[in-house]
Amino acid sequence: MAEVSVKEKDSPKLPIPGRRNILITSALPYVNNVPHLGNIIGCVLSADVFARYCRLRGYNVIYICGTDEYGTATETKAMEENCSPKEICDKYHAIHKEVYKWFGISFDEFGRTSSPQQTEVCQQIFHTLMENGWLSENTMQQLYCDTCKRFLADRLVEGTCPTLNCNYESARGDQCEKCGKLLNPTELLDPKCKVCKNTPRIRDTDHLFLELPLLREKLESYINSMSVAGSWSQNAIQATKAWLKEGLKPRCITRDLKWGVPVPHEKYKDKVFYVWFDAPIGYVSITACYTADWERWWKDPENVELYQFMGKDNVPFHTVMFPSTLLGTGENWTMMKTISVTEYLNYESGKFSKSKGIGVFGNDAKDTNIPAEVWRYYLLTNRPEVSDTLFTWADLQAKLNSELLNNLGNFINRVLSFIAKPSGLGYDSTIPEVLDADSHLLTKTLAEKVSKHIEQYLDSMEKVKLKEGLKTAMSISGEGNAYLQESQFWKLYKEDPTACAIVMKTSVGLVFLLASLLEPFMPSFSVEVLKQLNILPEEKLTFCDEKGETDKAKRPWDLIPSGHVIGKPEPLFKELKDDEVELFRQRFSGSQADRKEKAEADAKKIAGQLKATKLSEGNTKKKSSTTDTKAKATVADISVSRLDIRVGVIKKVQKHPDADSLYVEEIDVGEESTRTVVSGLVKYIPLEEMQDRKVCVLCNLKPASMRGIKSHAMVLAASKGDHTKVELVEPPASAVVGERVTFAGYTGEPDGVLNPKHKVWETVQPDLHTDAELVACYKDVPFTTSAGICKVSSIASGAIR
Repeated sequence: MAEVSVKEKDSPKLPIPGRRNILITSALPYVNNVPHLGNIIGCVLSADVFARYCRLRGYNVIYICGTDEYGTATETKAMEENCSPKEICDKYHAIHKEVYKWFGISFDEFGRTSSPQQTEVCQQIFHTLMENGWLSENTMQQLYCDTCKRFLADRLVEGTCPTLNCNYESARGDQCEKCGKLLNPTELLDPKCKVCKNTPRIRDTDHLFLELPLLREKLESYINSMSVAGSWSQNAIQATKAWLKEGLKPRCITRDLKWGVPVPHEKYKDKVFYVWFDAPIGYVSITACYTADWERWWKDPENVELYQFMGKDNVPFHTVMFPSTLLGTGENWTMMKTISVTEYLNYESGKFSKSKGIGVFGNDAKDTNIPAEVWRYYLLTNRPEVSDTLFTWADLQAKLNSELLNNLGNFINRVLSFIAKPSGLGYDSTIPEVLDADSHLLTKTLAEKVSKHIEQYLDSMEKVKLKEGLKTAMSISGEGNAYLQESQFWKLYKEDPTACAIVMKTSVGLVFLLASLLEPFMPSFSVEVLKQLNILPEEKLTFCDEKGETDKAKRPWDLIPSGHVIGKPEPLFKELKDDEVELFRQRFSGSQADRKEKAEADAKKIAGQLKATKLSEGNTKKKSSTTDTKAKATVADISVSRLDIRVGVIKKVQKHPDADSLYVEEIDVGEESTRTVVSGLVKYIPLEEMQDRKVCVLCNLKPASMRGIKSHAMVLAASKGDHTKVELVEPPASAVVGERVTFAGYTGEPDGVLNPKHKVWETVQPDLHTDAELVACYKDVPFTTSAGICKVSSIASGAIR
């Protein structure tokens, strides 16, 4: 299928009086690694869909993004790869750009924060804040390396964890990877500089701070008015209010680093701006790279609407810090009107992680040979708009095969293939003449349904409810399939040629309409549909007239003229088979480093297996043989990594109707629906204490019936040796529902379902226990989540089962 590249750069667009002028930004992806699918749906892809929709509607829009390049992480990555920060940025900026090009992201400008424009704009804003009295000075204590002659950022320090009974000797300055505790570098025992391995000392250092408390009144006035006018999403409002409720504190805007925008102040000339202050200004500076008249976009709030897209972890920087910075200048900035925030997209049984290499990354998606529009569609149907969602290969397969292939692709191919048939069987590729289509009852009913769907689509897209907009557009395909089936066009062709012509001309209009409505979501799909319709891509794909009115879309029989000759119909989507899915699941397990070591072996293996798959065309014996081989290969190495333990939350609990000692729970473990779990906890934990509890759930035990109710997982609990007391193993309150509980030093994907014959659970369980500090452990390694370690309330040295 045709590739859609990043939008070609034309002469810069500027705001036009009397038109709707929309400035779109997506959170600047950090440059120190390859973006994963969670990054892509969280900012750049979502913003791209909205930008493409705005262009379809005829709005005057620009979409600005780029790589965030300054800060500690870049310096650290440069040391790891033995090169300069600039070389790291050049390398990964090119990787990001290539990944987004493959995904069809249509930036008007994709820049970088290491530009001269960034330095100029950032320093000018700083001078204005200083002149207006919104900056203050204060002294902090940091570790300083006399050998390297530099203050050490958190990640440039390693030492022994100060946590009792942990004593991990390679704890980082910000967190201990063994026990999970968040740290300050000055808390480490026997700290060492990661660069020279010498011991640093604590030293005072002066820094500049933005006085957020003094700007609070201006900030709250902005938030109160714009959150209503811009219909901010609930998660954005909640995150912002949480910051305000905690009380605003002066925020440090400088760092003792070399790689960054230099502070233009004699006393602080050896420092750079802190990345939280510097990065959002990148939106402005990248626009300045796009046009010298950037102020016409950024300093005209009466005529320009600013829409910003990001993941939930970026909200405070865009609703508190960046607005405070702009308000402090006293200038007439274009402030954010609408913020679109996504929760997290998690991967299979864990969390996407750039540093750990968990999940599918942008370059991985390209290497699967699954087309970009399929990835876009899946990510957007799974967009985590309200709560975290989960990527699974099985779900991707189901959506491709059912929704894209069997629904959308089937409808378009049926219509075009019938029209393409030679005269006597079809229309010889020519759109037939029709009269009075709106008097045909079935067609009139279809038009009324389509009209309602279009209104709903427009409402959803204007409110940036992208997932809802996509679902609505796909509903039109469903209506089209039902219309074809009910009309029985294959009979009408002989029995009622007039009616058949109406049905086919209306249906080909729906094909064009679907190409238009779905273009923001799957642009390369739309290009291919236009090709099959024999409509040049240069001709404007739209469902609106010059004034932006959508009435013509509600008369689909008028969308393509009679006499138009279509192109050659071809299948738009290809089925994804079970054995291919299993291959991908195996291929993308483990870390990026693991993948690199076995890349050549994997490539040969996958090529061979895919070849065998195509030759066998569904040979079930070959598939079962592959599965048996995998099972045998994993039996030899039994450890906790084979268990699929996830963070869950009990959504509903009641007593078993036929067993007094059992609870029946409905537990959310990050999947589309809850799991039913039966637990023997009645005599240990009151029912009201079970409700809404976060728990650790073993998800890959073979389902088992317990007194007539099938249990699909097991809640993990600790018990005393005499079994007089049982307590739930609890993850931290802020742990992400659905994330996999991990164990340092034990990596790899869990089994799909534990095979009882291999006794994995029976082998691992004796090593699951609580320690003297009430921490849940496998051997001496804690149960760990992204938010910290899992514990029990009071049972020390208890068995976990």
